[in-house]
Amino acid sequence: MEDSTKTLQIAGLNDLARKHIGIKCKAVMTGGITSLPQQTIVNILEKVTMFDDFTDDNDPYQERDFGSVEQDGNSVFWKIDYYALDMEHGSEDPANEEKTQRVLTIMLASEY
Repeated sequence: MEDSTKTLQIAGLNDLARKHIGIKCKAVMTGGITSLPQQTIVNILEKVTMFDDFTDDNDPYQERDFGSVEQDGNSVFWKIDYYALDMEHGSEDPANEEKTQRVLTIMLASEY
């Protein structure tokens, strides 16, 4: 598969993962996020699933695997990582959904 085709495939799978958290990917929230009020967490999750402000600055590899949102005065980062199905190693082919488990991590920017 050509690099540009692979990148488009990865970006599409990442969009699906982000828009279908818990179905197309596993999700992890840091302690800083889980300590926020429930409605703030709901609002953050909504912003993450709807995120589409990708630029060359925040998405230099065009994989749509990172973003930043603001909610109630909190700067929040989200990041998608690619693991092998055993969750012990990185995925050898993030463009292949059958060989990759995506994990979406949501954290306060201050926790980075």
